[in-house]
Amino acid sequence: MRLRLVFVGAGAVGGYVGGHLARLGHDVTLVDAWPAHVEAIRARGLALSGLTEAENVTVEVPAMHVTEVQGIAKQRPVDIAFVSVKSYDTPWATHLIAPYLSETGFVVSLQNGINEETIAGIVGWGRTVGMIAATLSVELHEPGRIRRTVPLGGLGGQAVFGVGEVHGRVTPRAERLGAMLGGIDTVKVTTNLWGERWTKLCVNAMRNGISAATGLSGNDCDRDARLRRFAIRVGAEGVRIGQALGYSLEAIQRIPPEVLARAGEGDAAALDMAEGTILATANAGKRSDLQRPSMGQDMRKGRRTEIDFLNGHIVREGARAGLPAPANAALVEAVKRVERGEVEARPENVAGINL
Repeated sequence: MRLRLVFVGAGAVGGYVGGHLARLGHDVTLVDAWPAHVEAIRARGLALSGLTEAENVTVEVPAMHVTEVQGIAKQRPVDIAFVSVKSYDTPWATHLIAPYLSETGFVVSLQNGINEETIAGIVGWGRTVGMIAATLSVELHEPGRIRRTVPLGGLGGQAVFGVGEVHGRVTPRAERLGAMLGGIDTVKVTTNLWGERWTKLCVNAMRNGISAATGLSGNDCDRDARLRRFAIRVGAEGVRIGQALGYSLEAIQRIPPEVLARAGEGDAAALDMAEGTILATANAGKRSDLQRPSMGQDMRKGRRTEIDFLNGHIVREGARAGLPAPANAALVEAVKRVERGEVEARPENVAGINL
């Protein structure tokens, strides 16, 4: 019998992954809190698109409102529950699906931020698995329609997806999950979940908040020298704090972590290398100019941002390690000012920060 997969959160990432798994023949149910999105999927299917015509598909997949989840009690239990909501929604989303897990069922954190501990506090560490959308960029641009804005195969040779156990060992369930995802795009079953989580946190810290505070797309942020250098400062702080916490970091936006750290600390050669790498990606023509980091999407839609769970997390962990993170702290405040409506999103919100 096929495993039953439920995605709690069928937005950009959850909808994209869940939709393609359904396309591949897996038993998938999508659950979402946006009524119009659920109704659109029910009415005309989930439309998925990408940078090539071959990626454009419409998938028929069952979709449920969060208010209907209790109906699972009369159905087959859930073998794999993917929690793919904003970090601040992790507790309720996990509590929502936990009663419907099968005896061997488990929860996968398919999210930005580091939420495995929150999930484990509800279902237990043995039922918690991490999944990283390492080089995926997608957008729910209207109900029932999700578009991918980066090429298949990822950027810079890094796998698009990472799957890992919290204890760092490779298990049959992690390998099976990896095999499922391999039908969508490149995947790595990692023994370094925490290091890869922190690596992706640094990427998100460099990109999400700046897009949200400035109103610019990812490529436009990268092409602005003021914003690009501020992002490098943000990433450098993240690297040093991650190192202090003992994480084994990987390349961040194709930049070796030590190079990124030294670039943010004023090493001219490292700065040239870091800026050159960022600009090369922005100007390569592979990443769509429509690409907008998820927090930038949230800001445009008037939704709460995850800034406290990305840059704010770096600031808090830095304090625990005895390392300040002034660039990250300043970005948190800049995003919150826009979020509160005190200022409009504009480049000067970040370019004008003095550290």
